[in-house]
Amino acid sequence: MKNVTLGTTGITVPQNGFGALPIQRDDTDTAVKLLRRAYEGGMRFFDTARAYSDSEEKVGIAFEGMRDKIYLATKTQAKTPEKFWEDLETSLKLLKTDYIDIYQFHMVDRCYRPGDGTGMYECMLEAKKQGKIRHISCTAHKIMVAMECVESGLYETMQFPFSYLASQKDIDLVNLCKEKNVGFIAMKGLAGGLINRSDAAMAFISEYDNVVPIWGIQREKELEEWISYMDETPTMTGEIKEFIEKEQKELSGDFCRGCGYCMPCPMDIQINNCARMSLMLRRAPSASWLTDKWQAEMAKIDSCINCKKCMSHCPYELNTPELLRKNLADYKRVLAGEVQV
Repeated sequence: MKNVTLGTTGITVPQNGFGALPIQRDDTDTAVKLLRRAYEGGMRFFDTARAYSDSEEKVGIAFEGMRDKIYLATKTQAKTPEKFWEDLETSLKLLKTDYIDIYQFHMVDRCYRPGDGTGMYECMLEAKKQGKIRHISCTAHKIMVAMECVESGLYETMQFPFSYLASQKDIDLVNLCKEKNVGFIAMKGLAGGLINRSDAAMAFISEYDNVVPIWGIQREKELEEWISYMDETPTMTGEIKEFIEKEQKELSGDFCRGCGYCMPCPMDIQINNCARMSLMLRRAPSASWLTDKWQAEMAKIDSCINCKKCMSHCPYELNTPELLRKNLADYKRVLAGEVQV
């Protein structure tokens, strides 16, 4: 496993980070056990967020008394200085630390700059001056916003979705980060669950020496798989390259990544799953998606009022109502036995 230095931060860690969003679905004991096992297995970079319910609290419990042995990244969705400081103090308290290594504006829709009238970047500068954060960063889902943030020279790292399903623009962003010496933190390395071969995912990421992936981990089995790569890291073999090329052809074009930023839906449609049901049926055991529960969830699509709130929130600018209808039509064909999966 190679080590990667995140741009000008000087933070050097194995190319195998822990994404702590999923542990909010674990009980505290399970989450703490996973986090400590990740450390024992060699992981040193842990990413969470104020928006991930109790994730920060679980990370804080797991690593109390070990602060100098790990790197912590967290995020704020604040849009005002008042909320910024509230979030920061809450994160410090829950993480049981007096500083955060990488503090990130979460899912920015603009590039905050000094003097832009929001006061947000000034908050970052003051927090750094006070020693409460060490590096100013952001996360994004919109490629043009991400590009602007990197070009600005104001951010030391960029967190953005990156996997072997990446577009050329996404790859250009990674290369721009390398050129500008901005660390790149890769989220959604499994494309929201669409990628089901971790060795291929890791082999792809390992081709980029400026990228630290944060794998979303919820279960011990998943964790052990990633830890096993610390000693024997998958490389880009001919077989894996051929497999990835096949995947890229199958999943080219617009598809839902399952990020969930379009929710909640006023009609209670579980958009993050329903809008990619066709793909999930064909990439996972289909029986689990054909239960009475999921038939009822898919049926909610018929109640869509076309308010397009989901479209306005989609960072990938998808036509979500149309995508939902297409997935429902396909789902009905599968249920009727007209299509085999």
